Amino acid sequence: MPVGLEPLDVGVQIPSYFRCPISLELMSDPVTVCTGQTYDRSSIESWVATGNTTCPVTRVLLTDFTLIPNHTLRRLIQDWCVANRSFGVERIPTPKQPADPDLVRSLLNQASSGSAAFGVRVSALRKLGGLARDSEKNRVVIAASNAREVLLYMVFANVRSDLSELSHESLAVLSMFTLSEAECTYVAADSSQFGYLVNLLFHSSIEVRVNSAAIVENVVARIRSPELRSQISSSGEVFEGIIAILTHPRAYPRALKIGIKALFALCLVKQHRHKAVAAGAVDVLVDKLAVFEKCDAERALATVELLCRVPSGCAAFASHEMAVQFLVKIILKISVRATEYATGALLSLCSASERAQNDAVASGVLTQLVMLVQSDCTARAKRKAQMLLKLLRDSWPDDSIANSDTFPGSDVAQL
Repeated sequence: MPVGLEPLDVGVQIPSYFRCPISLELMSDPVTVCTGQTYDRSSIESWVATGNTTCPVTRVLLTDFTLIPNHTLRRLIQDWCVANRSFGVERIPTPKQPADPDLVRSLLNQASSGSAAFGVRVSALRKLGGLARDSEKNRVVIAASNAREVLLYMVFANVRSDLSELSHESLAVLSMFTLSEAECTYVAADSSQFGYLVNLLFHSSIEVRVNSAAIVENVVARIRSPELRSQISSSGEVFEGIIAILTHPRAYPRALKIGIKALFALCLVKQHRHKAVAAGAVDVLVDKLAVFEKCDAERALATVELLCRVPSGCAAFASHEMAVQFLVKIILKISVRATEYATGALLSLCSASERAQNDAVASGVLTQLVMLVQSDCTARAKRKAQMLLKLLRDSWPDDSIANSDTFPGSDVAQL
């Protein structure tokens, strides 16, 4: 409930007609469907998105899925919120309405029209990008207007130097959408098109580089054909371009997020992981792990584990002064998934390198693994931890708790 408090807690009863019939919570964006019933926009959109075609209250078939904003009811709810703010009720904000489909179609027509003035086309693309950035609702409206197909064509049809701004602006808008598998195949099947994206990874503008990386990640991640995926990730330049984004002095949160997503997607192709290592992935992953947000840190650690499964990656991480120490330090600090990836990486490193074993023990891995085995981590993380404990058995100090009969994980020794 947007107000965040139950009626008994605040001493005020929410009027029933202010509650959404689906969620039973205070409506923040009431909309009316063709049957005349009013629901909160997010609730009725979820209802329809899950395949329902009837009105939740009347059970009458919805012949029109248009949602009409109920401005009168929203203002009444806002007035009620203000009147009850002494009880801790916060006023709901006035929601932004989705972009007008006619406006979106007009902008797409202007942008793609070869007869329109160059400045008009660029301006239309920028307005379209502004709408897309504004909200997810706008992106849904834009996608419904066949925008991805139009934008894909414009990205690759305007690569001449005198038209490159059109290509770059189209790329900026396209990077905010998820391409279909067919669209990704269209990009990847033409080596000149994917090569153009790779070249843009080295553009002077960090924005152009990041937008290109977003499409590269999208394409690599969504293609099902192993042969095609291997083909487009076979170039060392694509790894170098992605690494350069992650190490760029003006790399901002979106750049780091897209960069690590692209690097992870590329490293899923095992036969080319050594190219990531050669491009400097090891140093950048260790350096950036501390600054990534949670989801990005998980993806970074998953990439570390993937690289540790190839000889060159394993050797590079094992010889890095801080890699093993850092993996031990963060093994329990980010999330359950991160714990599993960090443990898997340490297992690979310690299986291949005596130095890594010594570094791990010196960094306190024993204590971390004991806590991990006793925690609520995943079964795979526990299994990896137990294997690592067994591997490091000979490296434990004689007076270590792990060598004690009372060690809770002493069954590891029987593995």
